[in-house]
Amino acid sequence: MAQWTSAVGAAQLARLLNSQQDRPAGAATRRPPAYRALADGIRLLVLEGRVPVAARLPAERELALSLSVSRTTVAAAYEALRAEGFLESRRGAGSWTAVPAGNPLPARGLEPLPPETLGSMIDLGCAALPAPEPWLTRAVQGALEELPPYAHTHGDYPAGLPALRAMIAERYTTRGIPTMPEQIMVTTGAMGAIDAICHLFGGRGERIAVESPSYANILQLMREAGARLVPVAMAEGLTGWDMDRWRQVLRDAAPRIAYVVADFHNPTGALADEDQRRRLVEAARSAGTVLVADETMTELWLDDVSMPRPVCAFDPAGSTVVTVGSASKAFWAGMRIGWVRAAPDVIRSLVAARAYADLGTPVLEQLAVNWLFSTGGWEHAVELRRGQARENRDALVAAVRKELPSWEFEVPQGGLTLWVRAGGLSGSRLAEVGERVGVRVPSGPRFGVDGAFEGYVRLPFTVGGVVAEEAAARLAAAARVVETGGSGGGESPRTFVA
Repeated sequence: MAQWTSAVGAAQLARLLNSQQDRPAGAATRRPPAYRALADGIRLLVLEGRVPVAARLPAERELALSLSVSRTTVAAAYEALRAEGFLESRRGAGSWTAVPAGNPLPARGLEPLPPETLGSMIDLGCAALPAPEPWLTRAVQGALEELPPYAHTHGDYPAGLPALRAMIAERYTTRGIPTMPEQIMVTTGAMGAIDAICHLFGGRGERIAVESPSYANILQLMREAGARLVPVAMAEGLTGWDMDRWRQVLRDAAPRIAYVVADFHNPTGALADEDQRRRLVEAARSAGTVLVADETMTELWLDDVSMPRPVCAFDPAGSTVVTVGSASKAFWAGMRIGWVRAAPDVIRSLVAARAYADLGTPVLEQLAVNWLFSTGGWEHAVELRRGQARENRDALVAAVRKELPSWEFEVPQGGLTLWVRAGGLSGSRLAEVGERVGVRVPSGPRFGVDGAFEGYVRLPFTVGGVVAEEAAARLAAAARVVETGGSGGGESPRTFVA
């Protein structure tokens, strides 16, 4: 029986490998033999999770043709990978990817590091901050006081607690978007909301238009659901959305869904203006595309900025835009409460489908968020979050500019992430070497489709002060290793206690 569970075609693997070479080579860079470069490239794709473990690789002849190299080069690369434990083969079954014994399986998303590793590793992979105390504790205490009546029920509320649905609807109405509780469904975080939307509107094989770059975990969620992702390139810097590109993609590809983060976009930090929002909604409506607007960053403005109206404000009939919100970014990632705002018939369909998914969202957490909304605690907590993120952003920007002056970026006015062009270096190799010198950073290709953004990394505003300075210093050390073509194996991270 074959040991592989998926397959990677020669053309697809060639695209992924070629994206790693889309960078200028420094004068001091040692060029390895062709077979070694190919083996290293495949190993990086496996370590990053962009080629899954147990994926069947193309035959040597097929890959050689796609890469325009000799079959001998591919055979030698496969042999090197087998010797290192990254490839297994059996006559008649082909060759498939693996990881050496003792190595952790690569993550497909951006999961946080285990707490026990934090003494030696600075984690810039997960864009999440500690809870804004004392508001978390107060919210949980308030929820416990409200819990007894609910404890006498079955506890399943597929649409969410009526009190929380009404409170979320009232908050939209206050923002100038009249909303009824029937237009709200409470979910298990924004990821749960988008997963439900994708299953309702986008069956396997359906096209979904996404910003390029976009949020890595959402892209992976859509891939796992069997979607065909259609990337739409973002404009350079913080100007955001190229409406001519969007109009063309929506017209020509006719995607069932389009997913956008219009407020402090993850990862670039861009903020769409009102004209871009209006034109995007009009284009989606004309194409018959459901426009999913992710508002998880909406309240995280860090500078004095005039916020545009929500995307759904330009869809008064409610026929085109489905809005997703969450407490996880603005308050705390451990508070897994999200919501969907949509037309009542869409909400009814989502709720009906939930019987075959997770049945409902935890009651205690819903009560905690409702307490925050109803007492004013939310505003106080989010203000604390903004202050912390602002300080971290400024410290990180200063540290990166000092240690890595050739790296390019624009400083966003809000959100939690900095999108950085890494001075012509490979983001994948920086991520690999970074872990060896004690800093974890996600590479640009995680945020793209088919290997795009190899020259980028994403840096979140999760550390500040001396920790930000140390993180930048470790990134600089990783960059020096990548520039000289080394492996970083001789570097060892200093233990650092934040």
